Amino acid sequence: MFESLLRAHNPYNNLSHPLQKQVLSIHSPTHSQLSPLSSPTKRPHIPFTIAAAAAISSDHAPLAAASLGFLSMTIDPYIVGSVVVSLLWFFLFSAVAKSTRTRSEERSDVVEKTKVGRRSGEEEDAAEVIIVGAGVAGAALAHTLGKEGRRVHVIERDLTEPDRIVGELLQPGGYLKLIELGLEDCVENIDAQRVLGYALFKDGKNTRLSYPLEKFHSDVAGRSFHNGRFIQRMREKAASLPNVRLEQGTVTSLLEENGTIKGVQYKTKSGQELKAYAPLTIVCDGCFSNLRRSLCEPKVEVPSHFVGLVLENCQLPFSNHGHVILADPSPILFYPISSTEVRCLVDIPGQKLPSIANGEMASYLKSIVAPQIPPELYDSFVAAVDKGNIRTMPNRSMPAAPHPTPGALLMGDAFNMRHPLTGGGMTVALSDIVVLRNLLRPLHDLSDAATLCKYLGSFYTLRKPVASTINTLAGALYKVFSSSPDRAGKEMRQACFDYLSLGGVFSTGPVALLSGLNPRPLSLVAHFFAVAIYGVGRLLLPYPSPGRFLVGARLISAASGIIFPIIKAEGVRQMFFCSTVPAYYRAPVDQ
Repeated sequence: MFESLLRAHNPYNNLSHPLQKQVLSIHSPTHSQLSPLSSPTKRPHIPFTIAAAAAISSDHAPLAAASLGFLSMTIDPYIVGSVVVSLLWFFLFSAVAKSTRTRSEERSDVVEKTKVGRRSGEEEDAAEVIIVGAGVAGAALAHTLGKEGRRVHVIERDLTEPDRIVGELLQPGGYLKLIELGLEDCVENIDAQRVLGYALFKDGKNTRLSYPLEKFHSDVAGRSFHNGRFIQRMREKAASLPNVRLEQGTVTSLLEENGTIKGVQYKTKSGQELKAYAPLTIVCDGCFSNLRRSLCEPKVEVPSHFVGLVLENCQLPFSNHGHVILADPSPILFYPISSTEVRCLVDIPGQKLPSIANGEMASYLKSIVAPQIPPELYDSFVAAVDKGNIRTMPNRSMPAAPHPTPGALLMGDAFNMRHPLTGGGMTVALSDIVVLRNLLRPLHDLSDAATLCKYLGSFYTLRKPVASTINTLAGALYKVFSSSPDRAGKEMRQACFDYLSLGGVFSTGPVALLSGLNPRPLSLVAHFFAVAIYGVGRLLLPYPSPGRFLVGARLISAASGIIFPIIKAEGVRQMFFCSTVPAYYRAPVDQ
């Protein structure tokens, strides 16, 4: 029956060749073979083997064609339908997947451009870090982050060599940080002078205070130089890195979006207004910063001004030493800045200075200052005054009071200042750069501004040992070294000079603090009150009296009034108990 049905539908059933019958006999099932499939719910499947086709010789090509035609009539339509539907689904799914992938790639590209601050079509803006300012802090930071593989864009107002009268003395602690950052060669080939300590002068007496360098390599010492030469060397070294871009321009504002700093707006040297974007913007635009107001609470004080002179071809009483004269009304500094030049800085308290234009300043320097300096320097000092190249600079102090802001960070004098008497500013800046480098080192992606801001909160705590020690010592020493009409203040000043003159631990301890070699706030407080107690002992010996007891009490009170407000401004907990601050233990965001 099935065979007759097949013949009825086979277009080749008129063929009567014996081989056709052979094929049919091979592939046509018997009734018994079909009986299990006779159910109306199942249709029979008739197999066709390649062996049967091979049985047809080349002499019977028509019969081969007939057999193949027979094959096309025996394929199950359900299988054909399944194949067609599967192909349709495959092509439909491929089209949808391609469209989704394209949209996803477009979104990812937009997000990635936002992360790195890339403006459409401008590859040069693909920076990870923008640094505003290329002074000591900015140039050193640019080189440090560039060496770590970061893409850095530095925008500096003026790339010509600076000419300043401060930032010329690098303490040994700062030189060690310079070595740690790989920038020690920046003090080479600029005629920098080694500084081995200080010489202190008061009322015709003097004492020499050497840095405690016995445990360090022979090359470790302080360095004094022309500030501009030092900065230019660091700028050149930073610009030599292929991933650091140094550009001259004036940053006018920070770009903020929903409380996050996205970059900066700046004006190029040619006057063109541009915007630059990066996940992290670090502001290092110096003591006159116009950007810090949104990133910190600036409480700037100007207790005095420096008047600067350059003495030529003169010999200091103690070679390779800074000289501090405890003059009236405030200290005078001398230190070498080249092999033929000595910098003189005369501190004048208050906001008002004698006029340079009408000759008041020259008269003040000759009549008030000159008689108090060492005789070896007198002639050179007067000659420098007569030459007329008199410069002035306000001495600013500002405790660090940051407002943690996602996407931005303050560093250098824009963030924290102290009186320049002790020459500790560059040491603090370089130490801060080491702390920040170590914090950023494990991070591969800086795009999550909120998380990064929370993580970098530890920066403000980790910097405290070095920064607070130098800041507190600078403020305290300036007040102690300045003359006072009060007897307790005079006794404190004399006690400090005599205490340092004792030598041994009484001089090496304070000098180690001043040089940045021993950044321990507790040691600072101990030595400071040791000076005060030493002063009280001088008063009471050999014959104590009620009046001397009173002066001694006022001396202790004066010492407390000097140091405790400075400590309060620095932060008692962060300064002495930094390990109790939660940010101290903050882990990198990648972890």
